[in-house]
Amino acid sequence: MGFAEVLGEVEKSMGILSGLKNLGLGNLENMDVFEGQKKQEAKKPEPFVAQKPQEKDLIYERSFTCPVCDTSFTSKVMKSNKARLLGTDQDLRPRYDGIDAAKYEVVMCPVCGCAALMRYFTTITSAQAKLIRDNICQVLKMKPYQGETYTYEHALERYQLALAEAVVKRSKTSERAYICLKYAWLVRGYAEDLKGRENPDEKQLAELAAQEGELLQNAYKGFTEARQTEMFPLCGMNEITVDYLLSVLAVRFKDYQVAVKLLGSIITSTSANARIKDRARDMKEQVVKELKKMQG
Repeated sequence: MGFAEVLGEVEKSMGILSGLKNLGLGNLENMDVFEGQKKQEAKKPEPFVAQKPQEKDLIYERSFTCPVCDTSFTSKVMKSNKARLLGTDQDLRPRYDGIDAAKYEVVMCPVCGCAALMRYFTTITSAQAKLIRDNICQVLKMKPYQGETYTYEHALERYQLALAEAVVKRSKTSERAYICLKYAWLVRGYAEDLKGRENPDEKQLAELAAQEGELLQNAYKGFTEARQTEMFPLCGMNEITVDYLLSVLAVRFKDYQVAVKLLGSIITSTSANARIKDRARDMKEQVVKELKKMQG
């Protein structure tokens, strides 16, 4: 018998784990030392799947004091530093991953119903507060809301109240236009949400489309007037941004001559950045094509 054969017989009778039976682990004596490693190497790694952010994780409760009834309360606000921006629509509506920012723009007092866009809530004057108190608070029937996030239906009610109060308190034209713009963005988001569901209500979608059109028409009218009567910035927007927004709305409502004029001023402006100039050039090309079609 050769050396290799002798060695094989010895290995059979004296495995490196053969002593385990003395410890009550005889069933483990014949294990392959690298068996677990082989299985681990053979197993394919699980593919990485990024989790979609949850809306509830992108909001927080911010404290406010009502300028009408002096009540301290909290309102749900988007965490702007945590929400990931995916892009913007042509009319500057921002799109975020996992949340519709428009749902959280209106602050509303749960006691008296005072409501306004966040940027205007703390600047309501005493005279405006009186108008809201006399014309809104005394007749408003408040509905308590306990949801973890704001639904589109609830957000729509908040916008309706904010717009009504902007009229009642005789706010600036720019504020009313800004509410209409963001209200239109909310309606658009609601329609997109419904389209993503199974068997969406076509009648409801048509109603939302009509509502968005009416709101944008009011925003166009309001910003056009505000541009001529108010000082910049308007609602935090400089002249270039307002002109671009007006040009987008002008195109939507086929007011092409106004659009061409506004876009031309943006393209030749020395203060406009390259990004908005590129957008303006692209839109001007679209307008020129539309005008050529109309001319035959």
